[in-house]
Amino acid sequence: MKNNVDIQRRKLLKLAGVSAAALAIFPSLLNAKTMRVGSHASPDFNPDIEISLTGEVKEVSLFQGAETRVWKVIGKVLKGDKSAISNDEDSYLAPTIRLHKGQKVRIYLNNKLPSATILHWHGLHVPAKMDGNPMYAIDEGERFVYEFEILNRAGTYWYHAHTHSLTARHVYSGLAGFFIVSDDEEQALKLPSGEFDVPLVIQDRNFDQNNQLNYNVGMMQRMHGFLGEQILVNGTPEFELPVATCAYRMRLLNGSNSRIYKLAWDDGTPLKVIATDGGLLEQAETLPYLTLAPAERREIWVDFSDKEIGTELTLRSLAFSSGGMGMMGGGRGRGRGGMMGGMGGGQAHAGEDFPVFKVRVSKKVSRHDVLPKRLSTITPLRLADADNPNSPRRITLSMRHMSALLNGRSYKMNDIREDEIIPVNTLQVMEFDNGFHGGMGGMGGMGGMAMPHPMHLHGEQFQVIKREVRNESEKGYASVSKGFLDKGWKDTVLVMPGEKVTILKPFNDFTGLFMYHCHNLEHEDMGMMRDLLVK
Repeated sequence: MKNNVDIQRRKLLKLAGVSAAALAIFPSLLNAKTMRVGSHASPDFNPDIEISLTGEVKEVSLFQGAETRVWKVIGKVLKGDKSAISNDEDSYLAPTIRLHKGQKVRIYLNNKLPSATILHWHGLHVPAKMDGNPMYAIDEGERFVYEFEILNRAGTYWYHAHTHSLTARHVYSGLAGFFIVSDDEEQALKLPSGEFDVPLVIQDRNFDQNNQLNYNVGMMQRMHGFLGEQILVNGTPEFELPVATCAYRMRLLNGSNSRIYKLAWDDGTPLKVIATDGGLLEQAETLPYLTLAPAERREIWVDFSDKEIGTELTLRSLAFSSGGMGMMGGGRGRGRGGMMGGMGGGQAHAGEDFPVFKVRVSKKVSRHDVLPKRLSTITPLRLADADNPNSPRRITLSMRHMSALLNGRSYKMNDIREDEIIPVNTLQVMEFDNGFHGGMGGMGGMGGMAMPHPMHLHGEQFQVIKREVRNESEKGYASVSKGFLDKGWKDTVLVMPGEKVTILKPFNDFTGLFMYHCHNLEHEDMGMMRDLLVK
């Protein structure tokens, strides 16, 4: 009998995704499969707004001919402001959610998909049990209830599926959408709003001859990361945005699985950036181009007031060196092909030049918009306030033996190590080392190819305090570095081969498991992901 009890306990711990050591440290870490965390609404939580999100298999019309089968999230406001949810019935995108700082929200996730799934609120500061850790994934026919307060400042956040080993496929199939937060400071600026505030998610996909999504990736594509031959913006191929003669606030999200973009206007106009991952900057920054890695966001101020009706501008992704990666998993001319408007069959390259979307000035308006000189106040984090100012937590990034690793470790749900336990309400110095200290670092086991890694930490946003590169002339780094913008608050940072990035990361308010991983989703699914235990 005792043996049976011990066996059952081990099974529960395995399901819970928590090691015995971690459970001894933090005994409440039991997941939805054992304690049914998130299966019921709390009577003690009084939401300002209630939302239902239902994942279903749907068909949408993306091209002429056959409809495309996708995994789509359908949103509905059950209580509160109906404008908090906006569905796009003609797209595979999940609905855009708009909430205000300080609001309390309850979200019912209903799974009608033929797979277990869970949603992660990317960039939001929420309790661990509400963060979308893969151990809380719900099966078809089940429900998960999220309850949290919006603690973040105004910003462009997003949400997406986060199922272990299936995140790339799920996001690719449609399980991702914008989560936009406003606050009083932002609203007082009177920035462009309504039709002049445009969220734009950039993604790449492959489609077969019957207009169906094609995600047949082999080991080489997984190691490099998937690249699609068709660019879609807001779920639309060959996207064109009609604009008026005034200023726009464009919110750019790289929602691609792996592709890095080097974004620039085709007429050479510099980009005025007003916000990054975690909201508004203190003042606008002008860059010649934007380097936008998967999961990163930038908000840009674009003024068309001096343009003539009929003027066209194209936002392009410029050519760049991928740091030795060469060609990356785009797939050979499957079906629709036409790599971003005219490349035909062939393999998709990591850093080629191609159009992303076109803007056409189509309407004259009488507005005079002025970009505020001061956008927000950001209190800089101080190294002196860190819990470990002289001993950064180093995380080495590597691709070895067909595996994607963090500190030489692959993801396991029951594998919290001593160096992954962090005291709550502390500020930590952390560094991502992608071959900066020599050795393999970002070098893979396939002929020594180096790879960039967009590193994301769940929980509270962080600040980048330093970038160091082993060799300033390294092709990959040099070809994209002028597009980096490390000011303000961030939750994702691109670490190029031969580079080390140091950040200051707060771990305030909430205990529990918070993930850190590469947001190249193929790398994440291969195991380039770990848990931090905050206690």
